[in-house]
Amino acid sequence: MRALLLLAFAFALMGQRDPILVPEVSQHEVQVRQGFTGTELLLFGAVLDPQGRAAGSDYDIVVVLKGPSEPVRLREKERFAGVWVNAASSDFRSVPSYFAVASSKPIADIVDEKTAAIYEFGTAYIQLSPSGVIEPEEQARFKAGLVDLKTRQDLYKQDFQGVQISEQVLYQSRISLPSNVSTGTYTAETFAVRDGRVIASAQAEVEVRKVGFERLVARYSQEWSLVYGLLAVMLSVGMGWAAGRLFALI
Repeated sequence: MRALLLLAFAFALMGQRDPILVPEVSQHEVQVRQGFTGTELLLFGAVLDPQGRAAGSDYDIVVVLKGPSEPVRLREKERFAGVWVNAASSDFRSVPSYFAVASSKPIADIVDEKTAAIYEFGTAYIQLSPSGVIEPEEQARFKAGLVDLKTRQDLYKQDFQGVQISEQVLYQSRISLPSNVSTGTYTAETFAVRDGRVIASAQAEVEVRKVGFERLVARYSQEWSLVYGLLAVMLSVGMGWAAGRLFALI
């Protein structure tokens, strides 16, 4: 029985016509140290046919790089009696801490809007998973505000001419990570598209982690939060007392 299954699987592979993506990333680990100013990732690879040869047909490439997701509460501000106060708010359960899209052509020239929404081919199609009951118009307003905020922080970006394809075999794209990126596992998904259809996809991972003194501080603040908080208060009080004594002697 197992031999028959293997034989059927082999015939299926032989009959496969869609190409295969072979992706790679310039670095699978990004170390965040003191003075980290950001870095640039090179996402590259090849598109091959099932026999391992060049695919040899026209296609487009879309690359989506996403950081770890986190819950976010977004609040609106409104002016009341000359003072800015909190107004309406909305909660999102799963917000990518970082999101970047690069493609070989504008997305509208590659796929239709439905396909773009399924694969999140752009900041307009990010799936944020809002929680609670909220009107569609209000949800769209909060989503647009969140995307705008992340974009101004250089954490959300899109470049629809950001993928270069050579001889319909090799592709590459450069995506920058700013200094304020969150740590965690980032996923780099690559999609090959032909005639408006995703014909192949592959995924690679990049680990962003703190090292050195920053890593110890982050670890202590998470695992021993009470002790960390007490030490921070004691350090602040001690520095304030020392500064007061120093000015008293001058």
